[in-house]
Amino acid sequence: MSDERAMLQALEAVLFVSDEPLNPVVLAQALGTDRRTVERLCEELASTLDQRDGGVVLRNIAGGWQLATHPDAAPVVEQFVLSSRHARMTKASLETLAIVAYKQPVTRHQVSAIRGVNSDGVLGSLVDRGLIQEVGREDVPGRPLLYGTTPEFLERMGLPSLSALPSLAPLLDEALEPGEGEGREASSGQPGDETSAGIPEEAQAPTAEPEPSEDGP
Repeated sequence: MSDERAMLQALEAVLFVSDEPLNPVVLAQALGTDRRTVERLCEELASTLDQRDGGVVLRNIAGGWQLATHPDAAPVVEQFVLSSRHARMTKASLETLAIVAYKQPVTRHQVSAIRGVNSDGVLGSLVDRGLIQEVGREDVPGRPLLYGTTPEFLERMGLPSLSALPSLAPLLDEALEPGEGEGREASSGQPGDETSAGIPEEAQAPTAEPEPSEDGP
């Protein structure tokens, strides 16, 4: 493979993984070459893709270069994106969405700690669906991202605001086994007693097993 062919291959790969237009300076740094060479390679790649008349094109947008779907395929792409956004969610997605809704703003680590499994993939899927979004960063070392729900979440749930979310108290009461009330009264106020709140130990620290799904673990 010639050096130019290898550079064209690398250029296409870098553009493929980027979700925003890349200006020639950034591309030149990534490829280890000069700006003029990058601009020539981008023009060549754009021409090649146009001649192939495939589903992907390379466009110069806002001073940068970005791969995009072919305009002629727009109706099919739009239908696919909308249908995937409204596809039925998995148990893992529903668990994660509920945690974000009730605990927001919340970090990835906090969500994973509550579920008992890594939830990065599920959070990413919910962001793609437009149900949650990044709302800031926590003021701690590392400044992890904080997540919260979106207006689309309220629309999908039919809620006027987050204050209209159902209370969790009735659900916690239903989770108690018959006879747990006596145990709760007898153990209430005992420091260090894991069941002092009247909730069984397994209910206090639930673990969610990841299920095979398109969202990942």
